[in-house]
Amino acid sequence: MIGRMISTGKRKKVIDRYETARERMVQEQIIARGVTDPRTIDALLEVPRHLFVDDAMRARAYGDYPLPIAAGQTISQPYIVSFMTQALQLKGEETVLEIGTGSGYQAAVLSRLCRQVYTVERINTLLANARKVFGSLRYFNIVAKLDDGTMGWPEHAPYDAIIVTAGGPEIPAPLIDQLADPGRLIIPVGDQDVQELQLLTKIDGEVKVENLASVRFVDLIGEHGWRG
Repeated sequence: MIGRMISTGKRKKVIDRYETARERMVQEQIIARGVTDPRTIDALLEVPRHLFVDDAMRARAYGDYPLPIAAGQTISQPYIVSFMTQALQLKGEETVLEIGTGSGYQAAVLSRLCRQVYTVERINTLLANARKVFGSLRYFNIVAKLDDGTMGWPEHAPYDAIIVTAGGPEIPAPLIDQLADPGRLIIPVGDQDVQELQLLTKIDGEVKVENLASVRFVDLIGEHGWRG
């Protein structure tokens, strides 16, 4: 059971025992570090992060660190999720492509901020688990498939924004091709130990790349990434 019941006279109210932890996470890890976009903050407050980790990890779900999930992968640190999300500058009507569904948490956050999320995962176990959580939360504007994410998802292109949640040696060319104009793409690029979080913008046919922060992500495996 997620909550406990308290009595207020004739009425009863359900208290989410994770709500306080989620609010503290947002205040201390997100807002205190400079994330200011109100819509991003609201999405982090809304999405129940603890549902995207194993039961044994739920008590740590709102901590200031990444956590292990199945198949040797991770769910990113909450601040990194918020930082990457804010960088996309979503207004509400966008179509977004995510590469690397993982736990599904990042896609869930994005789904609160845009019209449609398409997400690609290469590990079937992770995809199946994420789909179950999306369904339980009724996040019906997320569509997921099993494939090589470095090839993108050309059937639904162009995308107003693209987010890659694994680190690769370069920005995959298919993703640049599938990005709308104007559009924003964020991805960790570097070697397999440390990467630079890069923001690519496409405006009037011109592509610019900006380094935002040093990060460390799991490997981006695929035709245009690292070979698995």
